[in-house]
Amino acid sequence: MKNSGSYAIELRGIVKRFPGVVANDGIDLKVKRGEIHCLLGENGAGKTTLMRILYGLYQPDDGEILLNGQPVRMTSPRAAISHRIGMVHQHFRLVPTLSVEENVVLGLDEGTGLFLNFSKTRKKISWIANEYGLSLDPRAKIWQLTVGQQQRVEILKALYREVDILIMDEPTSVLTPQEVDQLFATLRNLVDNGLTIIFITHKLEEVMQVSDSVTVLRKGKVISTLRTSVTDKPELARLMVGREVVFRLEKSPLHRKEKLLEVSDLHTLNDRGLPALRGVSFDIFGGEILGVAGVSGNGQHELAETLTGLRKLTGGKMFLSKKEITNCSAREMHDCNVAHIPAERIKMGIVPGLSIRENLVLKKYRNHPYCRREFLEKKKIEQNALCALSEYQIAAPNYETPAKLLSGGNIQKVVLARELSENPSLIVAVHPTYGLDIGATEQVRQILLEQRDRGAAILLISEDLEEIMTMSDRILVLFDGNVMGILNAENANIEEIGLMMAGSLHQGETE
Repeated sequence: MKNSGSYAIELRGIVKRFPGVVANDGIDLKVKRGEIHCLLGENGAGKTTLMRILYGLYQPDDGEILLNGQPVRMTSPRAAISHRIGMVHQHFRLVPTLSVEENVVLGLDEGTGLFLNFSKTRKKISWIANEYGLSLDPRAKIWQLTVGQQQRVEILKALYREVDILIMDEPTSVLTPQEVDQLFATLRNLVDNGLTIIFITHKLEEVMQVSDSVTVLRKGKVISTLRTSVTDKPELARLMVGREVVFRLEKSPLHRKEKLLEVSDLHTLNDRGLPALRGVSFDIFGGEILGVAGVSGNGQHELAETLTGLRKLTGGKMFLSKKEITNCSAREMHDCNVAHIPAERIKMGIVPGLSIRENLVLKKYRNHPYCRREFLEKKKIEQNALCALSEYQIAAPNYETPAKLLSGGNIQKVVLARELSENPSLIVAVHPTYGLDIGATEQVRQILLEQRDRGAAILLISEDLEEIMTMSDRILVLFDGNVMGILNAENANIEEIGLMMAGSLHQGETE
C-alpha cells in the first residue's frame, strides 16, 4: 500500500438534514492517501449521503471539506471531477444503447466540432483498460455486457477523467463471487498505482478482505475508525449494530406438518420465450423451509413467478392444501393465502411514492376491517401501520413517510409486515436478505424462522449458499430449469451442492 501519511480527504463536522431525519450528524472523517478506506454501517446509517456530499450531489447544512489539506466546496459532480474525485454509484448511470467508449466520454469535449475523435478516445480507453486490468471491448454496447463488465465501464469513466480519489457505493451488491474477486484485484491494482478509494459497504467479509482502514457509522454518527488489521468481524458487527450480533441463528427442530404445496412436472417459458422450467416437481410441508439453490438464471425467477400467479405454466399442475391452483392469477393466489416476498423490493414490493401506511394495506384495502361500504376506514389503516412500525422495528419518522425514502432494510420490513400480516400458509421468499446489512439480515431470517415454527410452508430462493444451508430443512438444486436433486440440509455439503449447481451431479431426493 502506498501511503505518504497525509490525508487525501478530511470531512469536518458534516451535517445533513432531510425532513424528519438527520442523515449525517456532525461527521468527522479522515482518509489517508493511497489506501482503501471502508465506510461501514447499517442501511440508513448515512454512508451514501456522506459520500454524495463529497461528490457534490448534496450540499451539507454544516461542516467543511478539505482536499489535500485545503478547504474546497463541492457545488456539483462537475466540481468534484475537477478536483479529481470520481464516484461509481450502486445503480450504474450508463446509457444501455450506447457503446462503452460513448458512455466513457459522455459529457466531455473529446472531439472537433460536432464529431468525436474515436481513434484517440479508443486508444486512451484501451491503455487504461490494459493498465488496470479492466478488459473491455470499447465498441461493445452496454446492454451486451454482464453486470460486472458494466461496473468496469463505470470505473473506466472515472479513470478516463484522471481521478485521484474513487468513491464506490456498495460495489459488490450486483456481482457474482467470481466478479467480486476480480473487482477486489482491480481495486488493489488501482491503489498500487496511487489512487485513494473510499468503499461503502455493510458486508463485514468485504471490509476484512479489501480495506486498509474502516470507519463505522451508526444513525448518522461516527462510532469508530480503525485499522482493519487490528479488528475483526465480531467487533465491527457490535460497532455497527450497537449490540452483540448472532452470526448463526439457532433453528428449532423440524416438526413437519401436513403437505401444503405440491407441484408436478412444471413447465414454463422465460421472457424470451425459451424453456425456463423443464418438468420441475417437488412438495413442501407445513413447518419446513425448502431452500432453492442455483446460479442466477437457472429458473429460480420463473419458479417464484409461477407460484405467485405472475407467470403462466405451459405444462404441469400445482396444488395448495389439495386444492388445484394451476395458473391462478396473483390476486387469486393471495386469496389462497400465499405470500410473496419479491427479489426486487422497490420495483415489485412497494409503490415508492405511497406512504408506509398505504403500502401496508396494498393487498387488503378492499377487505374488512379496512373498507366498509366501499369507503376506506382511515383509523383502522393507521392502527395497522402503527402496529407494523412497532412489531417490525421499521425505522421511519412516521407512517406517512413515503416508502421511497426508507433504506433497503426498512423497505424489506414493510414488505414483510404486509405479506405476513395474515398468517399465510405458503410464503415464497426470493432473496429476502439481498443487499441488507447484518442487523436487518438477522431480523429477516428470524422472522422467517418464526413463520416456519408457526406452521407455514416456506420456499426460500437465494443465491447466498450460507443462507440456504443455515435456513433450510431441505435443499432443492436447480440447473437449466431442471431439478438436480433435493437434499436433507443436515446431510448436505457445499461441494456436492456446487457440483449440482454446475450440472455435474444429479441425484434423487435424500432423506
